[in-house]
Order: sequence, then structure tokens, then C-alpha cells
Amino acid sequence: MKKILFSVVGLVLLCACQDAPSQNEIAARAAKAYYDQLLEGKYEQFVDGHYQPDSIPAVYREQLVANAKMFVGQQQSEHRGIRRVDVVRADVDTARHAGNVFLTFLYGDSTSEEVVVPMVFQDGLWYLR
Repeated sequence: MKKILFSVVGLVLLCACQDAPSQNEIAARAAKAYYDQLLEGKYEQFVDGHYQPDSIPAVYREQLVANAKMFVGQQQSEHRGIRRVDVVRADVDTARHAGNVFLTFLYGDSTSEEVVVPMVFQDGLWYLR
């Protein structure tokens, strides 16, 4: 009887230890995905990845898209573009629904830069803040 009980408890513990991604990992993946969209020229999707508590006017949205394009252009002229974005780590506070993701931008001129990306958790998704 004890062997069966220990086997059942062991099986339950094994099932409970599945590799579900942590909130740190989910926030990091979201931040990387948003910046990958930026590098692919999907400026509208990058802007949509920013948390907006209310709807924004179309003119303001157009300005945000233009700013994203200018940022990519500036990185192109200063560093021959951002070639890749890698995740360093993420630190999230699930009680406050906020966190920071640390990314490394790898530039075309062989330099790199670590940036902090503030994130906010809203309606089941991580957004850029």
C-alpha cells in the first residue's frame, strides 16, 4: 500500500513539475518579439505592442510609427543597423504587473548595447511601457 501511495505522490509531483514558462520568460519573449517586428519593418505592430490604456488619436499613432521608422534609420546610420536582438534576462513583479526586460542589440558594425525595456502586464499580455 505504501509503495502505491508513494508512486501516486511521485507521479503527481512529476506532473506538477512540467516546464511551463515563467512570467519572466513570457515577458522576455514578448519584448524580443516586439523588437523583432521593429527590425522587420513592421512598425505598426511595434507601436501596437506599447500599452495604451485608452485609444489614441490617429495622428498620434502616425507620429509613433514615424518615430519607430526614425529610430531604425538612426541605428542604420550610426551602427549599420541592428542585426539581432537577444534576451539577457527579465525581472518581473507579478504583484505589480510590471517588469524590466534586458535586451542586447547586436549592431551591424560589430558593437553591441544592452538596453532595459520596461514592460507592463495587462489583460493577460505583456506590453512595452
